[in-house]
Amino acid sequence: MKATTLAQALWPRPTLARNLALVFAGSLLVALTAQTALPLPFSPVPITGQTLGVLLVGAALGSRLGFLSLLAYLVEGAMGLPVFAGGTGGIAKILGPTGGFLLAFPLAAGLVGLLVERFGLDRSFFGTLLAMLLGNALLYLVGLPWLAAWLMGAGKFGGVSALLAMGLFPFIPGDLAKALLAALLLPTAWRFLGR
Repeated sequence: MKATTLAQALWPRPTLARNLALVFAGSLLVALTAQTALPLPFSPVPITGQTLGVLLVGAALGSRLGFLSLLAYLVEGAMGLPVFAGGTGGIAKILGPTGGFLLAFPLAAGLVGLLVERFGLDRSFFGTLLAMLLGNALLYLVGLPWLAAWLMGAGKFGGVSALLAMGLFPFIPGDLAKALLAALLLPTAWRFLGR
């Protein structure tokens, strides 16, 4: 059984114009959330609002449109548009230390979208929380090995514990807060729509 996404509930007739508008709107939301960035002096990875945008886009648009939306976001950034954290852009950002996290964005949005489509996880607090945590886990599964490889290439790899201190531990409280926010927002949106 396939569940309806928020985008399908609000705009049920799929057309090319609708899909393009949703993909663009999703990439714009992530670009806006990326502008909230807090650099860390001990890490090349900043704290951003970006992951909240990525996972919300996946949940709201579904697996296919969520994936395409984040793919569009990466293309916009690669073209030099200032859509990445702190108003940056360019292919060097994708090839840099945060590149693995960036490249995982379409995958994480697709995963969260799939969980919403298959199981309707965005209808409840705990379901949404689970979907967001799984999406975040996927970001780390891709982002941390990339960061490790980048650090090795730069001659700065200090071992697994240093990698986790640089790319995981400082982000856990923020990721939990963003997951909790999404778990409040999405079920509330469904209640507002009357399911």
